[in-house]
Amino acid sequence: MGRIVTRRPVLKIALGHPPVRRADALAVEEPLEIRVGGAPLAVTMRTPGNDVELAAGFLVSEGVIAEGAELHSAIHCGGPGAGGVENTYNVLDVTLAPGVAPPSPELRREFYTTSSCGVCGKASIDAVRTVSRYDLDDTASVTARSLTEFPTRLREHQSAFDKTGGLHAAALFDAESGEMLVLREDVGRHNAVDKVIGWALLENRLPLRGTVLQVSGRASFELVQKAAMAGIPILAAVSAPSSLAAELADSLGLTLVGFLRGRSMNVYTHAERVGVDAADAWQREGTA
Repeated sequence: MGRIVTRRPVLKIALGHPPVRRADALAVEEPLEIRVGGAPLAVTMRTPGNDVELAAGFLVSEGVIAEGAELHSAIHCGGPGAGGVENTYNVLDVTLAPGVAPPSPELRREFYTTSSCGVCGKASIDAVRTVSRYDLDDTASVTARSLTEFPTRLREHQSAFDKTGGLHAAALFDAESGEMLVLREDVGRHNAVDKVIGWALLENRLPLRGTVLQVSGRASFELVQKAAMAGIPILAAVSAPSSLAAELADSLGLTLVGFLRGRSMNVYTHAERVGVDAADAWQREGTA
């Protein structure tokens, strides 16, 4: 586990009260350079911790690997740290299994990826969309009632967010049982999702059929694409999806849920996977 939270002194100002100096918790953000076979591939700004999962999920999202056996090993090596001091945890070199093709040169990011932008640095529009080995002809379904519980359960397990208020989260749920399989936090939405997918790859769980990916923010094009690359049939977000995210989800056969708050939600695509029982439907009609 990496250093997720740091503390620094601040001057707290509240009108009507005297200023107070105190320590405040901040979410840690540091660069991670991902290398494959010693060759630099990308630099992303992330919250340290679960770096192997992050790199593995990134490689799944980029279409480089799709099975746990295709990743041989990963090791941290020297890299720049604060104040020019070498940090041995900010460079991760991944070794692919024998016979697995290395990333195409076109995938190399020409500049670093910010914590809020995962596709920045792609050389062309065509390079933005990747093709999954897994189709989404998944008959999995989830009840609307179960979906309404996922954001609360996600929030309850965001330990780092409780301290900093500055981290996104992504969690994977079993659609049928509602069991939370894994949760990861990061300063970047796409990094949190990559960590979840990387966990699944390392646990040999891909494709993630019968699951729901719940995210704490909005649903972007890239998050839909990442879900599809891992074979996840349902993506739910507490905030809005973008138009391109909805278009991509529709074309891929992915169920996209947005504005999942309290007892309501909008199902933008493939609503056949979301079940509403008679009692809930009657209650909703009666309170409209």
